[in-house]
Amino acid sequence: MGFKRWQLAFIHAAVAITLVPINSTLNRVMIKELGISATLVALLASLPYLFSPVQVAIGAYSDRHPIAGLRRTPYILAGLLLCVVGLAVAPMVVFILPQNFFLGLVFTVLTFGAWGMGYNLAAVSYLSLATELSGERGRTRTVATMWFLMIVGIILTAAGLSRLLADYSPEQLQRAFSSVAVVAMVLGLLGLAKLEPRSNIRSSQATLEVPASWAAQLRLIWRNPQARLFFVYLSALLVAILGQDILLEPYAAEVFDLPVAATTRITSIWGTCFLGALLAATWLEPRWGKRRVAFWGAVTALLGFALMIGAGMVASAHLFYVGVVLLGMGSGLATVSNLSLMLDMTTKSVGLYMGAWGMASALARILGSVLGGAVRDIILAISQNALLGYGVVFGIQAILLGVSIGLLRRVDVETFRAASQRLSLGTRVAMMQELDAG
Repeated sequence: MGFKRWQLAFIHAAVAITLVPINSTLNRVMIKELGISATLVALLASLPYLFSPVQVAIGAYSDRHPIAGLRRTPYILAGLLLCVVGLAVAPMVVFILPQNFFLGLVFTVLTFGAWGMGYNLAAVSYLSLATELSGERGRTRTVATMWFLMIVGIILTAAGLSRLLADYSPEQLQRAFSSVAVVAMVLGLLGLAKLEPRSNIRSSQATLEVPASWAAQLRLIWRNPQARLFFVYLSALLVAILGQDILLEPYAAEVFDLPVAATTRITSIWGTCFLGALLAATWLEPRWGKRRVAFWGAVTALLGFALMIGAGMVASAHLFYVGVVLLGMGSGLATVSNLSLMLDMTTKSVGLYMGAWGMASALARILGSVLGGAVRDIILAISQNALLGYGVVFGIQAILLGVSIGLLRRVDVETFRAASQRLSLGTRVAMMQELDAG
């Protein structure tokens, strides 16, 4: 399993690094250099996550319908291809926006949509495969390995982009994005090679436990109180932690007047701290427990937001970087512990529940990015003060972290599993009703 664990990590890193140029570099260029409103940029960056509900359908469908004996690999490959193509095309289409807004918007929506569909196809499939291959005892180690390599990939990608964009130009931006796309494709193919065991047997258990329609699948999840609570908890936490992605580099550019190469390095700093925290969480989980590690992750991230707000008030770039360090550490602690909790909660109907948790993550990005961009623009328009706009957004995200801490106390894995067991007969009935209706 050791080698397969690293293959899974290659796939996870491949998909993740396609996000780095789009969410860390391109958003800054669009807001600062191209003068596009943060609200529109947030809407475009969030567009891929509108496809998040399809994760539930993809996960459940792949549970029941293997292709050439493979239940996950075809979907991972298709998703990776869409991510790579979307990344390579993105710089070309966004530069059309200032010249021909309507045409540029159409091409940008199509490009970001292609990347988003690819992300959803790949993510739910490789997380489901990770759960199936690792087993319950090996899940924490699998999560740590996958996220370790992902963060290393993010750090190296951000550092490489920073060097490639030392002399910024649109042409250099295109070359940098294309380079990342090639690396992602190679990593993904290496990860997929002979990873999933081929089988000619369909999972009869999955067929019985997953209702036929998407609507019935969502009703199943919502009927489990712990699944519902965990969904809301994850959404609140991730709105705060992930919602800052679209604004962190523009904040550094507008408030501290940092150039493109410098703001791109912010991702490397965040990623290094995230990686250190992830390794620490792997050591802490057996001693503290997953919920306690998740708690301190949220608290640390909350302190990071507070420092970033204070840094703008005293015009201290150094204090801002300390806030980024704390945000990275908190995000790392929270991510690995919550992913371990998530995997503990998916022992049955793996694709279905993985799709639900993936949907929570995607919805959090949409809400965090769009609301953050809109709030920033509204406050800026009223006050003509960029610092105030960003400060209000970071303050809201800190409050959401406090809400997530309160919800975490009520999450219980054993209660979730018990509820899932009780619902298994109901899912069979639901499926028969769907078939009768058809």
